[in-house]
Amino acid sequence: MAKNPAFELQEAGTAVWLDQLSREIIQSGELASFIKDAAMTGVTSNPAIFHSAMTKGTAYDAQLGDLVDTDLNTEEIYEELAVEDIQLACDVLRPVYDERMGTDGFVSLEVSPHLARDTEGTYNAAQRLHGMVERPNVMIKIPGTPEGVPAIRQCLEIGIPINVTLLFSLEAYEDVARTYVDAMTARAARGLEPNIPSVASFFVSRIDSLVDKLLNERAEATSGEERELALSLRGQAAIHNARLAYQSYLEIFNSDQWAGIAQQGGLAQRPLWASTSTKNPEYRDTIYVETLVGRNTVNTMPGDTLKALLDHGKIEPDTVMKDVDPARLYFGELEELGISFEDVTDQLLDEGIDKFIKPYDDLLAALEAKTAAIKA
Repeated sequence: MAKNPAFELQEAGTAVWLDQLSREIIQSGELASFIKDAAMTGVTSNPAIFHSAMTKGTAYDAQLGDLVDTDLNTEEIYEELAVEDIQLACDVLRPVYDERMGTDGFVSLEVSPHLARDTEGTYNAAQRLHGMVERPNVMIKIPGTPEGVPAIRQCLEIGIPINVTLLFSLEAYEDVARTYVDAMTARAARGLEPNIPSVASFFVSRIDSLVDKLLNERAEATSGEERELALSLRGQAAIHNARLAYQSYLEIFNSDQWAGIAQQGGLAQRPLWASTSTKNPEYRDTIYVETLVGRNTVNTMPGDTLKALLDHGKIEPDTVMKDVDPARLYFGELEELGISFEDVTDQLLDEGIDKFIKPYDDLLAALEAKTAAIKA
């Protein structure tokens, strides 16, 4: 009997999370079936996912009908709908959370994307949403922007599990990982358990989409060896970048500072590979799963990517540890072609915020129209 690739991935140390959520997949039992059939141990959501879920079908109509008779504004109505989804998903994942003694089985809920550059607003929203969900296995998602990092530390110090999202650069990842270490060190110094669960979501496929575009433009503008170099570098930036981030993870969580925390029961913050659906049809549809297998990591996949993994995935342990030296050389080659990877990651962070703001605003507009129609 053929092995199940999702369970092989789990055995190799990479947790399988689903990057998709809706009332429909919860109520139909599909979410529960992913736990049984696909080794799924967590769920992530974001404004784009909720936009897709809440603007289709009738699954939310009954609750929406009850909410229109309240004094809640449109954003508060959205939060009520989202929180119920998160609560229901947390309950489905609760046996996983209990079996793994609080180290997995989490469902992530993101603060408003409009708060990405607002430290105080982010901290207040994270506390409020965590209190609304009232489940031990909820993680609050906060963007790893310069303004988000102080709020992340505050939340971790008071015991709120955090999923740090929108990480593109190595520097941003290292800042977040060290912030986690500092937060757990501060908890230990106050006599608190230094074991607040957290993941650092490092984005993958979007990096290849932008770098490949820049490489294609460079190839069209030049000839000879430079053109060949530009074409040869396509499809590698995302994987190289993630593998270097994993090297930083190993360095930070094998440091003397962390060793002292680990002895007190500290849980290392896991790297999470996000944006793992393949955007370029020329690339294998499971490429960002198979190449980033590593111990104490998470891979959150949209439903289609998870189904592709189950159908034809090939799992080899510790692929995230491969080709580290070529990865270090790769970004120098990009610079030789005039492509600044720092500019790439800065652009992707700004675009990432915008890509969540637009569906969030569109969702609020759709909910406002629905509530107006119900009232009428």
